Amino acid sequence: CAAMSRNAAARCWRSALTLGLLLALSAAVSADDRPLLEMRAQLGSQKGTTLSAEIPGRIRSIPLRDGDTFREGQLLIEFDCSLQQAQLTKANAQLRAAENTLQGQQRLAELNAVGLVELRNSEAEVHKARADITYLQVMMRRCRITAPYDGRVIHFPVREHQTVQAGHELVEIIDTANLALDFLVPSQWLAWLTPGYSFEVYIEDTGKRYPVKLLRTAARVDPISQTVRAVGEVDGLFPELLPGMSGSVLLRNPS
Repeated sequence: CAAMSRNAAARCWRSALTLGLLLALSAAVSADDRPLLEMRAQLGSQKGTTLSAEIPGRIRSIPLRDGDTFREGQLLIEFDCSLQQAQLTKANAQLRAAENTLQGQQRLAELNAVGLVELRNSEAEVHKARADITYLQVMMRRCRITAPYDGRVIHFPVREHQTVQAGHELVEIIDTANLALDFLVPSQWLAWLTPGYSFEVYIEDTGKRYPVKLLRTAARVDPISQTVRAVGEVDGLFPELLPGMSGSVLLRNPS
């Protein structure tokens, strides 16, 4: 175009610009016309557990109810540990007595008025009393069941004032902030469906679309259906989403 006359060059540049726009538009339409692939999917929690009693005892209080939200470290269940508290008070008193005895034995040892065996026994009594206190402090910490992460209560299978044994299930909880999307895809898609791939999911319960990023695919293909399990993560916080909701993932094959 640069070597042409002014009018011819102008027409040439306009033609080139028009051709460029048409090519860009064609590429955009081609991208939009890629086949949209839909697969059934279900939301689930990436973290969920059932907390059990580590000690036998009577439940003093349950400050939350089924369906309530909680923060990490928040109290979920508290046991009546008045007996353990009394034992801890007694152990502290025994430690003070053992330390006093040891101090007296050490002074007598400086005067050669006590044997080495008696001195070592006094030292052992102090160590024993300190070990008893450490043990009871650990037991006291187990009197309070706190949340290991932010989440919601699914169900309390116990009630206040109920006496339970060690190992009894106390509360089932889930993390509702980090939701995972579980679905199956044909094994042929593994050539382009890799971790980090961005797509959308349509959730029927809310009637909305949400962004998702693929986390991983399973290490084994089902030999009968030739499908593989894929797991994605909802990219963002959406309070209306709950584990158990279902819908369809919306993927576009790049080929």
